[in-house]
Amino acid sequence: MSAGAAWAAVLDHPLREDVDKSVVDAVVVLPTLYVPEASQWLSTTAGRVALEGYSWMQAVHWVAGSGLYKPRRHRSHGPRSFGPTTVRVAQELAQLFPCRPGIEYLVRRTGLSERSVEYHLGMLREAGLLAYVVRGTRIRGEAAQASEFARMIPVEFDEALGVRTVQRDETAPEYTRAPCGIAEARRELMAKLAAKAARKIRKRRSKTSGKRSRKGAQQGVATGVSGEVRCTPMQVGTSAVSSAGSTYSPPEEKLANGEAKSPTPKKSTKRAGGRRKQNKVGRRFQLARELIQELDWLRGCSVPRISWVARDVADAGWTVTDVRAWLHLRGEVTKVRRGSGLLAVLLANAENVLDTPAKRSAALEQWRGAQEAARRHRIEQVRARTERYDGDWTGPTSYRVQQEVAAAFAKVREVVNGGRAALTDHPDVVSGAEPLPAGLGVQGLADDEIVQTRNDARQRLMMGDTSPITLAVDTLGREEAEQLYGPALVRRGLQLANGARSTLMTYGRR
Repeated sequence: MSAGAAWAAVLDHPLREDVDKSVVDAVVVLPTLYVPEASQWLSTTAGRVALEGYSWMQAVHWVAGSGLYKPRRHRSHGPRSFGPTTVRVAQELAQLFPCRPGIEYLVRRTGLSERSVEYHLGMLREAGLLAYVVRGTRIRGEAAQASEFARMIPVEFDEALGVRTVQRDETAPEYTRAPCGIAEARRELMAKLAAKAARKIRKRRSKTSGKRSRKGAQQGVATGVSGEVRCTPMQVGTSAVSSAGSTYSPPEEKLANGEAKSPTPKKSTKRAGGRRKQNKVGRRFQLARELIQELDWLRGCSVPRISWVARDVADAGWTVTDVRAWLHLRGEVTKVRRGSGLLAVLLANAENVLDTPAKRSAALEQWRGAQEAARRHRIEQVRARTERYDGDWTGPTSYRVQQEVAAAFAKVREVVNGGRAALTDHPDVVSGAEPLPAGLGVQGLADDEIVQTRNDARQRLMMGDTSPITLAVDTLGREEAEQLYGPALVRRGLQLANGARSTLMTYGRR
């Protein structure tokens, strides 16, 4: 490159208008500035580590004004020159310690595209201003890891400005050498570079963006990032190890503002218990998800649709247990064609019927009592089945004989439990006993208690619950149950219980 051509190149560049001809004469003799990919690592670089970001920006402005680095000499695409945009990217890197920028962070700060940021980072590495400490990873299915860089000052900068360096520790690597002086003839140029390093380069606004900028819209300026501290508190200083296996590499999405997020999230004072308080819509969706998990006949239903169906009870403060208690009062179902439609029918006007917490608590206790009774009934059934089939005795095949055997077993159980059969078959047990007082019915119950018991069983039978009658028949026997509930009610309850196990009969349909 001739002196005249170099001087014209300096004047054409917007960063070079104040560089005198003596500077050009000094840089003309320098070779072309380019660092191959193999030398872009901290362990293989020929430059030295910048002690702080201010001195590093002096080297950045020198490379931009010297014209020694031409990107298009080494690639056919990307930026054509080391210009103001590259300097803007370098300004963001100068504020990070350690220099571990995420691509998304630089995109937000500079307003550039992701590809442009990658281009300018590659130009800084090729110019000898950046060197890899740890290279980031892009593995499919895993979080992307950001690269960590060391801010470097090229050897050409020290030679052009007459910077003298010294290696204070002979055992340390070459890139740790420190400056100890500068040539007198280059002090003026160093002062100009220092003035440029102190200024901020911003993107020029286009003429058509004036009206929008008056309205408050930002055009090409760096967007704010929460938190003004520009450091990644991973380590102090720069590591000389270039192995990614021994260095922790947080993903790029955790480096939005250049600092790694703490593994334990901080609780905000604006939220109760560190979690945002749910609004009305959130409570509806939560109740819908719980109902879909608890009720088998709602499996596969849409959460938004169930939340809309249960919106009234959710707004009234109902929980999933309250809804299940209300559904027990309305009646159990065995076959459902459309779960959301059935739920809408069953929950109709529920918030007005159980409008107080006391009523909901009473319904909940009744549901839990029915659950406990059903559990005991299942236990009795399993026990009877075990005694019948697991023993050495094989039952008769005739249905009539099976009925007689079942009546004999029931009579034995009544004798053991002190029932009516014990009083009739063992008069010596009750010899001398006083007769039951007048007004008492079955097993010492008063007439009004028997009436209340029959009314409760009749109401539950109307809702499809046959557990009181079947439990009484299994524990007391058919005759004792008929005396307690009446023959008609017992017969109806047994018919419904037998029909529930048949495929020819279903509940909840007309």
